[in-house]
Amino acid sequence: MSVDENVLLLQSKVNLVQYEKPILIANNNQTKQEKSSVKNYAHSMESGDDGEECERQSCDDVLNSILPPREWEKDGKTFRQCISNKPATELNVKKLSEKFDTYLRQYNAKEVGICPIKQELYGQCFDEVIRQVTLNCTERGHMLIQIRNEIQMTIDAYKELYESREHKKSDLSIKAKKLITENENLEIELAEINLMTEKLERDAAEQRDAAIKRQAEEIASLRKSNQLIK
Repeated sequence: MSVDENVLLLQSKVNLVQYEKPILIANNNQTKQEKSSVKNYAHSMESGDDGEECERQSCDDVLNSILPPREWEKDGKTFRQCISNKPATELNVKKLSEKFDTYLRQYNAKEVGICPIKQELYGQCFDEVIRQVTLNCTERGHMLIQIRNEIQMTIDAYKELYESREHKKSDLSIKAKKLITENENLEIELAEINLMTEKLERDAAEQRDAAIKRQAEEIASLRKSNQLIK
């Protein structure tokens, strides 16, 4: 299984962030009055008394900034699931650490170097830590979200730069292979030209030697004829 397939499998089966139980927010089979009742019930489940509503809303806004509420449809009903607003216990923190270590081993995360699986697990773990901090102090939670987002933006920028360089490297590699092929063809052509040149030089030398020999024989014959005439 490839790394990308492992990451997709991890995202579909593993979630280190604690969520509330799903609540029904709409039923396509209900009347308008029943839907209104369900909506009011869902709102009452998500909000508290008026005295705490403002503070609660601020905390919920920060929690929803960590990860937006999940919504899905099943059997004509629409459900919503928000991040849990229950503080983590010491046991929860211990279980989170154990799950984190287990998943790192289970999905073969690299101990060193770039690893998408490790990045996904660390991201989920960090989101859960932000959730826990937010419930203790909304301001600190909001600050951690900003830090997380800034880190992610930096990582994305480096990824884009890396992919751009890889693309350029691939183009240069293709160009280099093309130039190597052209050079090899030129070397073959040069070798053929050298062979042809050597043959022409050899033929010219043979013709020159033959002409010199023929001229020498003609001169010798003329001298002999001249001697006979005298």
